[in-house]
Amino acid sequence: MKALALFATLVTGAILLYGTQDFAPWGDPASPASTRVSAYYIENSVRETHVPNLVTAVLGDYRGYDTMFETVVIYCAGLAVICILRRTKE
Repeated sequence: MKALALFATLVTGAILLYGTQDFAPWGDPASPASTRVSAYYIENSVRETHVPNLVTAVLGDYRGYDTMFETVVIYCAGLAVICILRRTKE
């Protein structure tokens, strides 16, 4: 069973590494995220969100649902760890 898990892990890792070949180079100023997305946030965030802090505007307004559900996932994972590792009186 451990060999199957190791094989599945290696195959998944190889697929993920293969998929990174399409990524733009690290720090590339001509990447789509640098030319379109971040420029839009910088130019429009204060006007659209009325929040003076750019990071807060992006996390709270543009990615609000994403941030909320990430928090829910972390909470559920913590709750699962507590439930699994708790000690019961026997």
